[in-house]
Amino acid sequence: VGCDRSKNLVDICREKHCQAFVCDALSVPMRSGSCDACISIAVIHHFSTAERRLATIHELARLLRPGGTALIYVWAMEQEYKNQKSKYLKEKNGSKANEKEISTGTAQRPLRDQVPGRSSQDSACSDQLINDLKDEGCDARPVGADSRLPVHTNRTSFQSQDLLVPWHLKGGTKKKEENDRVLLPADSRESQELSPVFHRYYHVFCEGELEAACRSLDCVRVQKTYYDQGNWCVVLEKL
Repeated sequence: VGCDRSKNLVDICREKHCQAFVCDALSVPMRSGSCDACISIAVIHHFSTAERRLATIHELARLLRPGGTALIYVWAMEQEYKNQKSKYLKEKNGSKANEKEISTGTAQRPLRDQVPGRSSQDSACSDQLINDLKDEGCDARPVGADSRLPVHTNRTSFQSQDLLVPWHLKGGTKKKEENDRVLLPADSRESQELSPVFHRYYHVFCEGELEAACRSLDCVRVQKTYYDQGNWCVVLEKL
């Protein structure tokens, strides 16, 4: 059974005769202890506070039966690990599609304009979790409502844990797609027509951060932590 916040993605799953429904990862409408296993891939890094990220892990644990396991993947701050570049960095020079990307520079945007529905309570982080992350040598400062986030340059190393990542919508007529091969200024009218740019919020995790968050919950046990192609991964077991 799959779930996603996007109705369009869920519709695609249904067209393929898969069981899927729309929901929020912070509140999954399924019975507690009803799952043998849960998978969360590239989801938790989109939540804007440590409190929300921890709550999402707790919700995964709630769904698991005792002895059940969960696999979590999040984007890593370390895109170069043990002298090896991730696939994300390597594709910068190897993909023709990336030659068409429009550089967005390092413009700054207010977080409050990008993450709707934030409250002062949402901005509060768990003091214990922050201390655990500091012990791991990770800068885990919460993002305040007045913070400004850098816009990441695609296929480059991360300069900040909290940032906006450009997502270029590809499409249109064949003629437009051919024209899109020409590098255009990001703020030009032509570039907006050919390749609309959307900015998605990310919190990229540094080494030990995801594991520390999981270990702060007394209902799970961390079985394994590993690095995989620019992602930090944890396998945990429900106690």
